[in-house]
Amino acid sequence: MGARRLRAVDVVAEALGRIERADPVLCAFLEVWGEESLRRAAKVDARVAAGEPLPLAGVPVAVKGRHGLRAARALLAAGAVAVGATSVPGPGTPWQTWGLGAYGRTVNPWRADRTPGGSSAGAAVAVAAGLVPLATGSDGAGSVRIPAAWCGVVGLKVTGGRLASADRTGLAAPGVLTRTASDAAVWWRMVSGRVVSGRVVSGRADPVAPPVSACWSPDLGFAAPDPEPVALARAAAGRLADAGIVRLVRRPPPGLLDPAPAWLALRTPGADPVGAHRIRAENGRRLDDLFSGADLLLTPTAPTAPHGHEGPGDVYSTALTWAFNLSGHPALSLPAGFGTDGCPAGLQLVARHGREDLLLSVAMEAELRGVVAL
Repeated sequence: MGARRLRAVDVVAEALGRIERADPVLCAFLEVWGEESLRRAAKVDARVAAGEPLPLAGVPVAVKGRHGLRAARALLAAGAVAVGATSVPGPGTPWQTWGLGAYGRTVNPWRADRTPGGSSAGAAVAVAAGLVPLATGSDGAGSVRIPAAWCGVVGLKVTGGRLASADRTGLAAPGVLTRTASDAAVWWRMVSGRVVSGRVVSGRADPVAPPVSACWSPDLGFAAPDPEPVALARAAAGRLADAGIVRLVRRPPPGLLDPAPAWLALRTPGADPVGAHRIRAENGRRLDDLFSGADLLLTPTAPTAPHGHEGPGDVYSTALTWAFNLSGHPALSLPAGFGTDGCPAGLQLVARHGREDLLLSVAMEAELRGVVAL
């Protein structure tokens, strides 16, 4: 992801050129900060010339929404340059959310008649289309992981409460969308100070020797996903197992309670939270039991293929993701292949609280061995 051999202003100018050519069609950006980002790049070049070590010198990044610079502070301090704000849902957009950019409705880069998912819609599109290598996101119910799956990129949601979030409910957590797992690990190092090894067995604190034990669940015990995204995710899990990266354990899947009533109650001002806390506590207990015998939980990321811009109908695209906003577990979506409609699908990896390093190590190992197309 680095661009240390070139001047930052050259790298940023190239990114701005890509955005100028592609965004009238993709509508991934709300705002593009052309002149300002070139000024910032020039300052980065001056800092590098003065001998300041900047690990992300000149790397163009995008931030989610017009107020996203706050979430990118660690990246900017490391020399990255924010080139614009990515699209988020427009006014009056229902919960299923797709993006609204400066030129109009954000489209899936694989099929313009399909949504990229949301709410980090433009972030996923900007990364998938190669406009920037990294875009920040936030994930309150799957808002990083779903667009990552539907656009064919990597999307990481961190452990709830581990990084600062403005969400009063505690359901939303910061995240990132990247073309590669290695770039996601760089983001994690910048925001957390923790280095992730490219090998599953790293010799670091709390090591997990390969193969990492993993439990597969197609539906978490309550969802009704379509057959194709399940088959694609299961095949991706099988490839991880065949490569010796994970070991699929034979144990009952978690059988979680449907988190929808709890999530909606916690998001609704004035709603009685008692039932929500009951579901949260019970699902937490069941997940603790699962993680006592497995290092990872694997599921499809989304229950359907990307839907059209008119909306998804009766199926919640969050069906397989928002349980982990309620529980706070970190989760990552890996590309899992393409459906018959030509659109990508995702494999979701979930780990114990605080184990972003394990998610990233497994994803990087898959990348290294060519198990997933990153």
